[in-house]
Amino acid sequence: MPVSDLLMHTAGVDAAAASVGRTLEIEANGLRAIRDALGGGLAAAFAQAADAIEGAAGSVIVTGIGKSGIIGRKVAATLSSTGTPSHYVHPADASHGDLGSLRTIDVVLALSWSGETAELADIVEYTRRFGVTLIAMTARPDSALGRATDIGLFLPAAEEACPHGLAPTTSSAMLLAAGDALAVLLLERRGFTAMDFNRYHPGGKLGLRLTQVRRLMHEGAEMPLVPVTAMLSEGIVEMTSKRFGIAGVVDGEGRLVGVLTDGDVRRAFQESFRDRPIADAMGAKPQTVGGETLAVSVLARMNASRITCMFVVDGRVPVGLVHVHDLLRARIA
Repeated sequence: MPVSDLLMHTAGVDAAAASVGRTLEIEANGLRAIRDALGGGLAAAFAQAADAIEGAAGSVIVTGIGKSGIIGRKVAATLSSTGTPSHYVHPADASHGDLGSLRTIDVVLALSWSGETAELADIVEYTRRFGVTLIAMTARPDSALGRATDIGLFLPAAEEACPHGLAPTTSSAMLLAAGDALAVLLLERRGFTAMDFNRYHPGGKLGLRLTQVRRLMHEGAEMPLVPVTAMLSEGIVEMTSKRFGIAGVVDGEGRLVGVLTDGDVRRAFQESFRDRPIADAMGAKPQTVGGETLAVSVLARMNASRITCMFVVDGRVPVGLVHVHDLLRARIA
């Protein structure tokens, strides 16, 4: 590359880095402003909004137009996927019949940075007329929306990253972050778990990663098990016949007290093999998991311990066995 072209390329990269860095810093300042405003009453407003949503027998109806509408769709989706029934209603559609989807048991969450969005007038008026709780997310408490609302999530004013101050940039990021914050607050207050999350995300990679190990384990006669009174030779036969490279050793009450592995067998042969009680050769501290454990967590433990099998137990009684190949076939990795 000629020197002149190289200099132009370098200058272009530097200019891009400066522009992108400036945008990110300005938007980050907006998010920091929200955090700082929590001590000034915003935290109380979030708590009040969460109380209203938790106390409602219906759904959260999210509305907004333009960029705020796009953010509103995402907020509604996040609420629904984290246990708060919610859907988005376009304000123009609301004015042409979709107000019929609002019930007095619902809560409306209206997004408008300026609070003066004319298209929201009909849906706001409807909430006032029929006693539907209205939560506003806006930067202007003195706006039409801010004055009409029951609960105001009033976000601090912030500089737009757009150099002309016109394109919604920082404001959109702040509305999105505030919507996420409300969804997470509700999630935490409900004690919403990873398995609850799995109920709403059964498909795709996320659903796979939230699979419980009980859905993948081998059960019943497939498990290689021998009694603690068995001889080492019996353990080797059981381990070989089931082809998992391991055999569980159980006491008279069916509790797992040890495991015999390929490594244990190799050590036995290195010591001039002789048949002896399996208890003399087994590992007495087997790693186990409960059936509700996420398969991705089991895979992490296997990798950390450099093992390929784990028994799944109920208390100390083995109810299944999972092999790393089962996890790989299920595309957990």
